[in-house]
Amino acid sequence: MPVSFEGKLVVAISSSALFNLNESDQVYTEQGLDAYREYQILNEDKILQPGDAFTLVQKLLKINDKIPGVPRVEVILLSRNSSDTGLRVFNSIEHWKLPITRAAFCGGQSPYRYVSAFGAHLFLSTNNNDVRHAIEMGYAAASILPSKMTTHDDEVLRFAFDGDAVLFSDDSERVFQAEGLSAFTEKEKKEAKTPLQGGPFKGFLEALHQLQKEFPQADCPIRTALVTARSAPAHERVVRTLRDWGIRIDESLFLGGLEKAYFLKSFGADVFFDDQSGHCESAREHVATGHVLSGVTNEKGV
Repeated sequence: MPVSFEGKLVVAISSSALFNLNESDQVYTEQGLDAYREYQILNEDKILQPGDAFTLVQKLLKINDKIPGVPRVEVILLSRNSSDTGLRVFNSIEHWKLPITRAAFCGGQSPYRYVSAFGAHLFLSTNNNDVRHAIEMGYAAASILPSKMTTHDDEVLRFAFDGDAVLFSDDSERVFQAEGLSAFTEKEKKEAKTPLQGGPFKGFLEALHQLQKEFPQADCPIRTALVTARSAPAHERVVRTLRDWGIRIDESLFLGGLEKAYFLKSFGADVFFDDQSGHCESAREHVATGHVLSGVTNEKGV
């Protein structure tokens, strides 16, 4: 009988996002595939150190300890390694006691095509091309950036999201980029009661919300925040959109162009997703950050 992931939050992650593979990647870049394969086999009992998404994955999987019965969170490894070179990765998973049992080792090919097969709600990688392909397929995906992330000792997992081109479509962002703030504001006032179209992370937010509903609101191990450059009066359309979707966001920060990084630090975000590289660069000084390579700001020439 096939395994069903229905009712689970499924996150797919690359080995380079989960673990620090800088040394291995340097061998591959400087000496080629054969040398890389030999290096990984010689070092397969040498444990890899945590990568930039390690803490996020660790806290995600701990949620299963709080729900009796079938685990509600599944993390799947999607890797460009072969099973031969990937043995070191699984040895490290076992060492760190991460309950990750499923993987796709793609022998140098891109693993993004297995995002759909596993039904993953989110794909985290360090390879921009893999992220772009996953987004084009309609899945939430982000490129995890090297960061000076703060480790939070509590067990609450905090997700922070930008709005336009992440949770929502980039239709309004295109107006802002082409015609400026005044045109954007006028459009949002005019369409305040018309829900925004969903962006690449809408499905992931919905899955998070379903998992949150398993807990009393006051004792939920997941918190979400919208952290957007929008301000009044453009906030109304966002509020009405989330209401139309039937999704609860725990905190909403309408910053009117203020620097997001300090607010993310105050929220205690474990990860922040944004489509604009400038916002990601400042945010990663304080929190783990995923660059969502979607929307008008990530198109060539923009």
